[in-house]
Amino acid sequence: MTRIDAKFAALRSEGKKAFVAYIMAGDPDAATSLEVMKGLPEAGVDIIELGVPFTDPMADGPTIQLAGQRALEGGMTLQKTLDMAAEFRKGDDTTPIVLMGYYNPIYSRGVDKFLEDAKAAGIDGLIVVDLPPEEDDELCIPAQKAGLNFIRLATPTTDDKRLPKVLTNTSGFVYYVSITGITGSAEAQAGDVAPEVERIKAKTDLPVIVGFGIKTPDSSEAIAKVADGAVVGSAIVDRIGKGEDPQAVLDFVRGLADGAHRA
Repeated sequence: MTRIDAKFAALRSEGKKAFVAYIMAGDPDAATSLEVMKGLPEAGVDIIELGVPFTDPMADGPTIQLAGQRALEGGMTLQKTLDMAAEFRKGDDTTPIVLMGYYNPIYSRGVDKFLEDAKAAGIDGLIVVDLPPEEDDELCIPAQKAGLNFIRLATPTTDDKRLPKVLTNTSGFVYYVSITGITGSAEAQAGDVAPEVERIKAKTDLPVIVGFGIKTPDSSEAIAKVADGAVVGSAIVDRIGKGEDPQAVLDFVRGLADGAHRA
């Protein structure tokens, strides 16, 4: 059982929904992002999604693209992202960490070495948005064998013919993208999301967590009511990008987490 599996089991026993927070490693600098990361569990975050900065982030909107640029300009790398996770683990051995990014840096490092290093750093799961199920032999299956969850995204355009393929080899949870488009654009609507979550849950026993377009405690609560939890990224990253101090960012995160936990 991974930390992700254990977290969802604990939440189920408490009758609670999950709150997942995304931050970009190294944004606006290594020290600040680590400070925010260390404060996330106390702010109510159940799972941390840690972005690996990349030059061509095709799934990300302007907010997260800019965060990646700031991180890269500050010298953040895949290795330093793993170092950040390892540093976090010195004080927290229970909060799951999901690494979210793109395949190129992993491929450049070498899959076997990356998986060994990720496991040693305390990473629990991977979201690699540019690797479709047809490429599962590249990373997904080796990751599962290494004891890491491989989390797949489903979207409004994932029809009933495609869905079983998307769910094959997925573990940890399914990440449902609530809108058609990039991160941080339109606002998620619970009425639109609910039937899609039910459609996915009819095909899998995995938790379904909804992200993209969740910006307020009320929307976090509304989405968590119709799913197994909510993910917020751009709204948090936007505050970091505007230069808010870590405590102010964490206060904002606490409100979002409270919203999901009220669901």
